Amino acid sequence: MIVVLTGGTGGAKLVDGLYRVVGDEALTCIVNTGDDFRWWGLHVSPDIDSVVYALAGMLSPERGWGVRDDTFFALETMRKLGEPDWFQVGDRDLAIHLVRTKLLKEGRTLSAATATIAEKLGVEARILPMSDSAVETRVETEAGELNFQEYFVKRRHRDPVTGVRLEGAAEARPAPGVVEAIRSAQAIVLAPSNPITSIGPILAVPGIRAALRETAAGVIAVSPMVGDRAFSGPAADLMAMQGLPVSIAGVAKAYEDFLDVLIVDSCDADAARGLERQGIEVHCENILLRTNEDKIRLARVVLAQISRLDGEEAKAS
Repeated sequence: MIVVLTGGTGGAKLVDGLYRVVGDEALTCIVNTGDDFRWWGLHVSPDIDSVVYALAGMLSPERGWGVRDDTFFALETMRKLGEPDWFQVGDRDLAIHLVRTKLLKEGRTLSAATATIAEKLGVEARILPMSDSAVETRVETEAGELNFQEYFVKRRHRDPVTGVRLEGAAEARPAPGVVEAIRSAQAIVLAPSNPITSIGPILAVPGIRAALRETAAGVIAVSPMVGDRAFSGPAADLMAMQGLPVSIAGVAKAYEDFLDVLIVDSCDADAARGLERQGIEVHCENILLRTNEDKIRLARVVLAQISRLDGEEAKAS
């Protein structure tokens, strides 16, 4: 079993690649829910949906989120009615939010609602929210404190950030099966997701980071950084705000207490040698994810590192 900690568009792309190589039965995805929020009265779980859509073959390849070939008649009507329209929800996407909200109102947990939706869409992988408790990523900016979607989508992450607060994280518990999956995994993979607002909320749930430190499985992270830039989104600015180097060194620092191997882009070979001198194992490859072939190639790179770690463990025993 391969356990993937994931969030954002980069995470969904890697999950898609792994699925294309090993199938979904071998995958367990632990997904960030710090981005969850209410939209038109509905509970929206953007990162969970991206993973579900990727595994169901529904993910929009052009946008990297939402449903392939979706229509937007509901959005157009809501706009005419004077409702907010900055969060671009398509009609098929909207149906998922309606069902999730209905299940939650009936008393289901987010884990149970996610499992029901995934099953109905033909997904066999285990998709686990990081927690059934509400954890909200709040971004502190010069314009005031914003929820993550307001900061990222509505205001296009243009506001200078002064802090990130994970509301509810300290009181949250890992969703059922999360810690057990980490402890029993063959390998753990951290997707090329924002270390602060995609992977960070998962690690902030009490018990998850400790499980990563204690697991016997190898832990492999794929860098979301190339040089001093993120593949997409505000990761570079948020890492700088947290005092992390805006580079692969910052990614390694964020995960240093449990990381076994960091996979980075080939253009970071010089920086990788610097990390290796510090005792951090780094593997260089082309990690850009533009096409399905790129996803498959990177998935095979990850799997090769898993096999290598397994082989080293077998020799040691």
